[in-house]
Amino acid sequence: MTLPALSARSVVQVAVSDPRVRPLLRELGEEYSARYGKDAHAELARYPDEEFTAPHGGVLLLILEGGEPVAGGAFRRYDAATAELKRIWTHSGHRRRGLAREVVAELEREARARGYRRIYLTTGPRQPEARALYLNTGYRPLFDTAADPESIGPLPFEKHLESPARTGQPVARQPETGQPEDLRTGKATAQ
Repeated sequence: MTLPALSARSVVQVAVSDPRVRPLLRELGEEYSARYGKDAHAELARYPDEEFTAPHGGVLLLILEGGEPVAGGAFRRYDAATAELKRIWTHSGHRRRGLAREVVAELEREARARGYRRIYLTTGPRQPEARALYLNTGYRPLFDTAADPESIGPLPFEKHLESPARTGQPVARQPETGQPEDLRTGKATAQ
């Protein structure tokens, strides 16, 4: 018996309007509604689509297998130094494979490349698997982890990113001065 070959996996940056994003938003809305007992589609539409585009400091990415979305997530500009993770999702048929961890790593890599130094996020109190993901990937809880999550509301986390120079990733440099540049603005940054 031969096993089928694994489908080719790729990571793509897309616009919210890309049809491949629909399964992400549909399944997230259904899951949030089931967990929180209300229509969550308004929460998913809370931020304008352009906040998840490069000109506005954001990104939305999908992990594709065989051209189909199996996981995804996004970040938006929270402030000049901080990206805010949003909508981390793994298709229900592809969970328990480490894809959410891969999405978070890709988003961190992209945020770091764009000059962000910190990531902030919140997750719902009825999403224990998300809470575990963030704790296991180095995020610091900004809440009392011993408290009942329902008494807190959205659970905030943060993670400080190492500079690209410390991670071995290439650092963009301004051609005129050789100084590192903020990849979001193209301006020199202090070393």
